[in-house]
Amino acid sequence: MRQIVDGVFEVGIGFVHAHLVVTDDGVILVDTGLAGRTAALAAALQETRRTVGDITAILLTHWHFDHTGGLAELRRGSGARVVAHHLDTPTIDGTRPAALTRLQRLLSVVLKPAEPAPVDVALTVDGPTPIPGFTAVHTPGHTAGHVSYLLDRAGGVLFAGDAASGGSRVRRPLGLMTEDRARSEESLRRLAGLSFGTVVFGHGKAVTSGGADSFRALVG
Repeated sequence: MRQIVDGVFEVGIGFVHAHLVVTDDGVILVDTGLAGRTAALAAALQETRRTVGDITAILLTHWHFDHTGGLAELRRGSGARVVAHHLDTPTIDGTRPAALTRLQRLLSVVLKPAEPAPVDVALTVDGPTPIPGFTAVHTPGHTAGHVSYLLDRAGGVLFAGDAASGGSRVRRPLGLMTEDRARSEESLRRLAGLSFGTVVFGHGKAVTSGGADSFRALVG
């Protein structure tokens, strides 16, 4: 675990990140990582002197199992409200089978699937969420209901999920896992028009300064 800005922590769970946001009223979790790996989040929470029971909300960027694998277990342990986009909700709650890419089918042989779990708040429009400080931005492409979240803290912290990936620079999401590349490109341009200093990703190192400029450089 590492602190990205004050009260925002990146937790590595295998090859994916989840993020903890500590507030006065509890902990907000953005994505949950892989199934069977919630002990990593519990350990990270302990480092912040919190427990799973302190999680008040879980914001999901999209339905992919590396982002929702721990959802059902964490929801049971915390009673947290779950927030996701309405286009991805049927896959998250199990009412619609997941449409897996070839790579996802291969990964599903060795990784546990995500247990379905209810979504309490299904987002239909952009703007402020019921979770104070967080604004939802629909960024489709990687999945139809992919959402990025902008936190009003430290000059703006963008939780980009898999709308992009990080590292030494911002990169486009992995094409083999992206449903619609044209819409993904539109979403990158939309994010480039926002104002934020820091951006964190499901995959790859966070960008801690000039976050929006990094997106503008990517899309030209």
